[in-house]
Amino acid sequence: MRQNVYSVAQVNSYIKNMFTQDYMLRYLLVKGEISNCKYHSSGHIYFTLKDAKGVIACVMFASNRSGLSFRLEEGQMVVVGGTIDVYERDGRYQLYAKQITLDGAGVLYEKFDHMKRRLEEMGMFAPEYKQPIPAYIRVLGVVTAPTGAAIRDIINIATRRNPYIQIVLYPAIVQGDQAVTSIVNGICALDRLGVDVMIVGRGGGSIEDLWAFNEEAVAQAIFNCRVPIISAVGHETDMTISDFVADLRAPTPSAAAELAVYDFEQLMDKLAVYQSTLTHALQVQIDRQQNCLNQFRLKLRFLSPINQIQQKRTYCMDLEEKLTGLMENALMQQKHRMALYAEQLKGLSPLDKLSQGYAYVEDMQHKVVNDMRRMKIGDSVCIYVRNGMIQAEITKTQEGCLEKEVEDGKGANVGTDI
Repeated sequence: MRQNVYSVAQVNSYIKNMFTQDYMLRYLLVKGEISNCKYHSSGHIYFTLKDAKGVIACVMFASNRSGLSFRLEEGQMVVVGGTIDVYERDGRYQLYAKQITLDGAGVLYEKFDHMKRRLEEMGMFAPEYKQPIPAYIRVLGVVTAPTGAAIRDIINIATRRNPYIQIVLYPAIVQGDQAVTSIVNGICALDRLGVDVMIVGRGGGSIEDLWAFNEEAVAQAIFNCRVPIISAVGHETDMTISDFVADLRAPTPSAAAELAVYDFEQLMDKLAVYQSTLTHALQVQIDRQQNCLNQFRLKLRFLSPINQIQQKRTYCMDLEEKLTGLMENALMQQKHRMALYAEQLKGLSPLDKLSQGYAYVEDMQHKVVNDMRRMKIGDSVCIYVRNGMIQAEITKTQEGCLEKEVEDGKGANVGTDI
């Protein structure tokens, strides 16, 4: 017997027909949490509806969005009314939504959005009102439940990072009807105490469990606090109004402790680096100034009066030695010249002539007698010889006899018959 073979399209069409004939699937209400929500440019909304045990794909066409009074966002609890049908091309079924209303926690999400918009318009989220978190603190204030993982994590991490930190805990009620008043009182008490930084938060939970941190009274207390506040509510994916109002938001209480308390060992390492850098820079400056001082010392020694006098004295001694040499050389030259002049003068000296037998004759008026025609018989003359003077009287004269004797090679004295 041959079995029938069907195409994929036939099977998908048959299943779609079965969904269409099921009266209950024509319209039903499904409650769940919004997930993977996407607004398409065509106007359609694609999302997933989930609960603790399953998920279902949903789509709301643009033609049905007129009845939607709010914007779909992740985590909203909603009740979706529509038809479950099969999309033949993909062979999968999905919920075609015609109306969507908030339900239970979804109402809280809508209230959260309304509160967030209103406080933002009031300026409570403005960055200019945010206080900087001090880098180094001594007293850490904590507003949270005295029992639970949050306070244990904060204490463990804070003391591990800085064993000298002082932690002041205000044991607040963080869930229930009394939570808002307790949290506000804790913030005000630690503000009056004057802690350096305050952590306000709690561990994770549902939106109902965390709702106290979405109340306006808590937000106002955080905004009015003079101490910088770190909000640490729930897990990393949880967002509350306190996170927007606080000066800094931490994803978890453990992260808040790391943000608030500086790592002491890291600080010591950084200080050691700074000390080493400062010591090196100071040593460089000292060496540089020492070199300058040595240069100034040498310069001062060179320019000092004693050194200047010593240099001038040495210079004067050099000049004196040079002048002495020049003077001795000049004297030597002058002595040599004088010796030459003396020899020349000796050749011209009358005494030398007298020593050779010549005589010097002058009349009584001390005039040289070099012409016999000026003299007469009976005149007196003075005759100078080598060793004295002779006074004589002229008794005879003879003209031209000396020239003749010279020509004959004979010498004769002037004057005879004295």
